Amino acid sequence: MLSDSIRKILLAAKAKKASDVHICAGAPIVCRVGKDLLPISEKPIGSDTSRKLSYDLLSPEQISKFEKLLDYDLMLADEEGRYRVNINYNDGNVGAVIRILPGEPKTLDQLHLPPIVKTLCYRTKGFILITGSTSQGKTTTLSAMIHEINKHCKKHIITIEDPIEYLQVNDKSIVRQRGVGKDTQSFSSGLRAALRQDPDVIAIGEMRDYDTIKIALTAAETGVLVISTLHVISIDKMLERLLSYGLASDENNLRYSLADSLQGAIHQELLPTLDGGKRVACEILASTDAVRNLIRKGTGYHLKSIITTGGKFGMVTMKQSVARLLEDGIISEDVAQSVLSNYGG
Repeated sequence: MLSDSIRKILLAAKAKKASDVHICAGAPIVCRVGKDLLPISEKPIGSDTSRKLSYDLLSPEQISKFEKLLDYDLMLADEEGRYRVNINYNDGNVGAVIRILPGEPKTLDQLHLPPIVKTLCYRTKGFILITGSTSQGKTTTLSAMIHEINKHCKKHIITIEDPIEYLQVNDKSIVRQRGVGKDTQSFSSGLRAALRQDPDVIAIGEMRDYDTIKIALTAAETGVLVISTLHVISIDKMLERLLSYGLASDENNLRYSLADSLQGAIHQELLPTLDGGKRVACEILASTDAVRNLIRKGTGYHLKSIITTGGKFGMVTMKQSVARLLEDGIISEDVAQSVLSNYGG
């Protein structure tokens, strides 16, 4: 059970619609709202207060483990929500970062994603990538796609996540959600096990190593729909990023596997809106003969031009997505320009 002090901090953070809380000696308690850190406490907290608040999140056994390991991760839940916690030392002081996890998954309609994203959910096999830098809503989109399949299709869906952020409730599908470190040792071991569990759809929280990538592509080629996220700054860097995990001797195999299995890629930027919320702007690549040929050749930098001319296949450029949000009065001119400056716009 969470202490009264921690509960008050979390309630204050949720009132600001924050995603994270930072407890650090020598600074006020702050929460992250969008890209900004906003104070919860009026004054900086001392070392003793920071330690006490951080240790309030741990059991005596966990405190003992933390003091040996110097870093400690855990999941917490109460009647108000679920939280991912990291306890850490900084310059000899104990502090914590608390991620406030969402509850039910959002729908694709709530995310206002282009129609092709929903179309991709109904593919029966292949590989779908959701790309973007950190905290751009990739997990939210992944969860919304799983929710779409769960609501409308009779499938067996297995997710491998670290942590499980959105809880899926069985609808027309059966959804097995497996947390790394709790239900399986790693993404790759969970993925190997999933292949023996009669899956129709496998959702992988993140591509972190070559073993995971290799198994995922094999599954996608053999009749499973695989959806995953990848940290990358733009779609044209997708191939380069995937190849960076492997050996040079495996490069050809990976390129051909990706070319044969890729159904589409969704690249996201999460933008602040004029009403204080957030909205996804996205660039979408759909697999075509031209896309497959470029991937086989390893010339990913030409994918941008394919997206620009691929409107009839449902493709969307970031420039088009941002322009639509600007035209509809959802984002400011400054936000639009700051995003487009990274996309040659």
